[in-house]
Amino acid sequence: MARQQAASSMLAVALIVASIPTAVDSIGVCYGVVGNNLPSRSDVVQLYRSRGITGMRIYFPDRQALDALRGSGIALILDTGNDDDVLARLASSASTAASWVQTNVRPYYPAVNMKYIAVGNEVQGAAAQARILPAMRNLDAALAAAGLGGSIKVSTSVRFDAVASSFPPSSGVFAQGYMADVARYLAGTGAPLLANVYPYFAYRGNPRDISLGYATFRPGSTTVRDGGNGLTYTNLFDAMVDAVVAALEKAGAPNVRVVVSESGWPSAGGFAASVDNARSYNQGLIDHVGRGTPKRPGAALETFIFAMFNENQKGGDPTERNFGLFYPNKQPVYPIRF
Repeated sequence: MARQQAASSMLAVALIVASIPTAVDSIGVCYGVVGNNLPSRSDVVQLYRSRGITGMRIYFPDRQALDALRGSGIALILDTGNDDDVLARLASSASTAASWVQTNVRPYYPAVNMKYIAVGNEVQGAAAQARILPAMRNLDAALAAAGLGGSIKVSTSVRFDAVASSFPPSSGVFAQGYMADVARYLAGTGAPLLANVYPYFAYRGNPRDISLGYATFRPGSTTVRDGGNGLTYTNLFDAMVDAVVAALEKAGAPNVRVVVSESGWPSAGGFAASVDNARSYNQGLIDHVGRGTPKRPGAALETFIFAMFNENQKGGDPTERNFGLFYPNKQPVYPIRF
C-alpha cells in the first residue's frame, strides 16, 4: 500500500527532465479492496482485460479474485498478507507453509497465472523482518514439494527506505542486515526483489531540491550525472530504482532483478496530488519502463501501478484514498493508455 517513505537522503538537487515514451510488454496494476463501493471481482478482471492490463497484484489470498482470474492470463503477484501471525506461522512451520500452498496455490495454478508470491508487504519491525527469510524458504520448499518449484517465484515486497543511502543512486546500500541475506537468497532462487518505489513521497518530502518535472516524467532540458558510476539520470524513478540495484550489488546479489511492485501518484488529497500530476506520472511510467534504467538499459522493468481504484475506507493521509486510476464505477479518474 502507498505510504510515506523516508527519502530525506534521496536528492539534494532540483531538476527538470526529459522523458521519451516507449512501449512495455507487461505492466500491472495493484488491486486493493479497502472500500465499500467497489465492483465485483469478476467485473474487475473484465476491466483489466478490456483495458489491456496484463498484470495484477492482490494483497491477500482473495478466493473470489482468484476464481475470477481463472483463464484470464493476467500475471499475478499474490501476497501472503501482512498479519504478524501469518508470517510467524509460515516462518516457523514447514507444514503451515505446505498447507498454505495447498490452500492458496494448488487449487488455482496454472489456470491462474501466478508469477510471484510476496511474503509480506513493507514489513516493519525487527522481529517481523526476521521472519521474512525463513517464511520464504518454507514456501519455496512447499512449492517444490507440490511440484511447482521454479514455476512461481517467492520474494518479499520492500519499502524504498530499505535503502539507507540513495543519492546519488550508486551510493545505494541496504539499511539493515536482514536485507542482504534476503538478496543473496533471491540470487540463489532466481527470484526478483519486489520494491515499492514512490517518487511522489520523495518529492513531497523535499520539493525545494526535487523538481516536479523530474518527479513526474515531464519533458525538460536538465539531467543529473551520478559521479559514482558516470551515468546520467533524467527522472527520479530511474534514480530510485538504480539505488535499489546498487544496494543489491553491495549485498553480493548483482544479478537479482528488481520488480517494481508498487508505484503511483495520487490525484487528490494532499500536496502536489492532482489529476494533472497523477496522469503525467502514471502515463510517463507506463511509457518509460520498457526501456529499463541507466544501470540496466534495455531491460524492461516489470512494474505495477498503485492502484486500480480509489478506496474509500483506507485510513491515514487523504492521499491514500486517491491513488486509483479508476473510480469505483469503473470510470477513469483521468485518461490513461496501456
